[in-house]
Amino acid sequence: MKEKVVLAYSGGLDTSVILKWLIEKNYEVIAFVADVGQTEDFEECRKKALLLGASKVIVSDLKREFITDYVLKAVKANAIYEDRYLLGTALARPLIAMKQIEVAVAEGAHAVAHGATGKGNDQVRFELCYYALKPDIKVISPWKDKEFLQTFKGRTDLLNYAAEKNIPVKASIAKPYSEDENLMHISHEAGVLEDPMFTMNKNMLQKMVMPQDAPDSETRIVIDFKDGLPVKVLNKDDGTVKEDPYDLFVYLNDIAGKNGIGLLDMVENRYVGIKSRGVYETPGATILYAAHRDIEGIAMDREVMRLRNMLTPKFAELIYYGFWFSPEMDFLMAAIDKSQELIDGSVHLCLYKGNILIEGRESPSSLYNKNLSSMDIEGGFDQTDSRGFIRINAIRLMAHRAIVESGRKKSSIK
Repeated sequence: MKEKVVLAYSGGLDTSVILKWLIEKNYEVIAFVADVGQTEDFEECRKKALLLGASKVIVSDLKREFITDYVLKAVKANAIYEDRYLLGTALARPLIAMKQIEVAVAEGAHAVAHGATGKGNDQVRFELCYYALKPDIKVISPWKDKEFLQTFKGRTDLLNYAAEKNIPVKASIAKPYSEDENLMHISHEAGVLEDPMFTMNKNMLQKMVMPQDAPDSETRIVIDFKDGLPVKVLNKDDGTVKEDPYDLFVYLNDIAGKNGIGLLDMVENRYVGIKSRGVYETPGATILYAAHRDIEGIAMDREVMRLRNMLTPKFAELIYYGFWFSPEMDFLMAAIDKSQELIDGSVHLCLYKGNILIEGRESPSSLYNKNLSSMDIEGGFDQTDSRGFIRINAIRLMAHRAIVESGRKKSSIK
C-alpha cells in the first residue's frame, strides 16, 4: 500500500509541482486546501488537484475562525513584529497546520507535507505546529530534500517542470514575484522585489489603492471595544453598522482599502537569520491596531500598560517564529487577556488618503480625570505636593552629581 500524506495545497506553482512530485515518489496524496480568505476559485483548485493525481481533496472554510481566534487576538495584544509588520502570514499558519493535522488523523495518514522553502519562516511555523500537536507525525518538506533540490534549483525549474507535466499554473517568468493572501493581508515578495531598491508599483496592489489615488473626501467611523476586542463598527457618514466579528473585519478591509490604508514596504529579519524584503497590504487590521491602542490610552492603568508593553514584542516574536502552540504562548495569552478586562469604549476615527486620524475616544472604564489633568481647574490635586515628589526623585541624581564632581577634583589634584 502507498503511504498516505496530507499536503497543504494552495493550487499555486510550488504546491502543484510538489503534489505531482510526491505522486511520482509513490505517495498517495490527499490535498488539503485551507480557505483563510484568499481570492481563489476553490472548485477549480479542487479539480486541479484531482487532475494532478490527488486521491482526495479537502477544502476547509477557516475564514471566521481565522479572524476570531487568531487575528483579533493579535490585535488585542498589539502584536507587531519589528515595530512594523502586522503578522498577516504568520497568524494564518498555526490554524492551517492545526486543521491539516486534524485531516491527517481523520484520514489515517501518518505524514504531512508543505511547500515552504528551506530559507523562509513558513517551514518553521508549519513544522513546529505539526510537532506540537502530533509529536509522532512524519513531516515531508521537499525544499529540504536533496533530490528535490537537485531537480528544482529555483522558480524557473518549477515553471519548466510544470510545462513538461502539463500542470496549469498562474505564475510565469514575466511575473516572478510570489504572493500569499488571506483575509487579513496579502504579501508580495521574491523575484524583482528581492532588489531592495526596486520600487513597488500600484499594479501590484489587490486589497487597496495607493494613498494618492484614494478619494479626496474623508470617511468617519466609530469602533466599539469590549474587553479589548472590536464589537461594533459604525460608519458615521452613511449609517452602516457591523457587529459580527467576521462581517466587521471584512467591512473594515473594504473601507480601509478604498482610503489607501495599510501599505507597508520593509526589509525584515527572518527567523533563520536571513533578511528579506516584503510588500504588505493590511487594510482593515491597520485601522483596528490604531483604534485599539488609542482606547487603551484612556482605559488601561499605567503600570499594567508598561508590563504589557514588555510582553508584546515577545508575543509578536512567538507568532512570527511559529510558537503559537507553546507553553510560553499560553502564559502570554493569559496575561494579555487579563490586561484587557477593562478595555471598553469607543474610538472615533477619520480615514483619509492613507492616514488614520483619531478624533476622539470615550470609555466607561476611563481613568482620565479632566479635573486632575486640567491646567485651568485647581481642584483634585494639591500642586504643592509636587515639590516633595520632585525632591525624592532628585535624591539619586544629586548623589550621582556629587560623586562626579568629587572625581573631577581628585583628577585635577593629580
